[in-house]
Amino acid sequence: MDFSKFNMTPPHLKEAMELMKSGRLKEATTLIQNNLSGNVSDSNTTDNTSNTNTMKDVTPDRPTLQDSATTKKAKPTEKEKSVKKENMANTEEFASKSSNKLPDSIQSLTDKIKNFKLDLPSAMNISGISAGLNTHIEPTIPENAQFLKGTFKSSQGSHDYRLYIPSNYVQAVEQSLQVPLIVMLHGCTQSPEDFAVGTRMNELAEEHQCLIVYPSQPASANPNRCWNWFRPTDQQQGQGEPAWLAELTRSVVKDYAVDPSRVYIAGLSAGAAMAVIMAETYPELYAAVGVHSGLAYRSATDFPSAMLAMHKGGSADLQAAKNSQFVPMIVFHGDQDHTVSIRNGEQVVEQAKQRLQAQKTGLNIQQHKKSSEQNCRSTQLEIKDDKGVSQLEYWKMHGAGHSWAGGSSAGSYTDPNGPDASKEMLRFFLNR
Repeated sequence: MDFSKFNMTPPHLKEAMELMKSGRLKEATTLIQNNLSGNVSDSNTTDNTSNTNTMKDVTPDRPTLQDSATTKKAKPTEKEKSVKKENMANTEEFASKSSNKLPDSIQSLTDKIKNFKLDLPSAMNISGISAGLNTHIEPTIPENAQFLKGTFKSSQGSHDYRLYIPSNYVQAVEQSLQVPLIVMLHGCTQSPEDFAVGTRMNELAEEHQCLIVYPSQPASANPNRCWNWFRPTDQQQGQGEPAWLAELTRSVVKDYAVDPSRVYIAGLSAGAAMAVIMAETYPELYAAVGVHSGLAYRSATDFPSAMLAMHKGGSADLQAAKNSQFVPMIVFHGDQDHTVSIRNGEQVVEQAKQRLQAQKTGLNIQQHKKSSEQNCRSTQLEIKDDKGVSQLEYWKMHGAGHSWAGGSSAGSYTDPNGPDASKEMLRFFLNR
């Protein structure tokens, strides 16, 4: 079923909008926060008689025509003049503050809605509630590098993409060298440009002499530009989004000097869930996969199960994963992620671990404590094969939310505190 045809704004968000319109900002913020954390109050927040924290109107009542006629004849007392003067001062102060910045409660509400809507499936379109981010900021690129815009026509239709070609690519071609390719799948509400800026992957492409392709999910496929990871038609080889992503990947490999054995795919959130699907449906195409704040394969098969999976973990059969081909994987997830529960990251790792152990012997499992330069602590689980090559890594980031670790604040949904997920992914991909 295609849920993109419906607009199912959650009831609590509708209620929050009504509270905001009536000036009850604190209640609106509390309502959203409670629903995001799962603490829903039993009381009716729209009951005006039971709440004593309503914002009071400091603007004097406007007199009727009859009142105006009366007030022309009667001179105001000194007390009335004092009250009027105080009311005017309060009104001017309120207007001044409102023109400069949103009240803290509204700003907090807006920020939480931005984070909340990052991974909502198509039916949960709440983009009209919060101020949208500018996700089409063109990244700065060095001289002789290119960030091409393209439209790829496949069996699944036409889709846009961006392709980053580093400035040293020509040198590789002149030396008859083949370069690696990384496919980067953005999260909901994001764009290729925003994702490139936030992950700083283009800068690493310059350092490691590789191509980066950023497929673009159009709003026509999903109102929030999410990859439809929760639909059965987009979880299989040969159809839907996996089919066109595979065709795009093959096309770049064919048209450029790309080493077919060094093609990788990574994503954030909904993009990470789709990256997992690509590794499952086209394991021969990708040498490794990077999963940041994503979900396991077939965690959900419709909209209700997708919402449940995001908040409590999916219902995928982890034992069945043993029969699938293992693709080396590096996983990042914050233990304070309230958009996609860390339970999902654990399921991604368990699914991959089941495959790895079924297909390889002599594995060495290690656990390390890590700390970034900004003192962001992580626990790293690493499984190496008998040759000492890392096959599966899981970075559990303590205190981190639903953001790309170590990313640039110029992009959306990033956490500059690290660890540097982009750098670690490239290290994992290329050291094989």
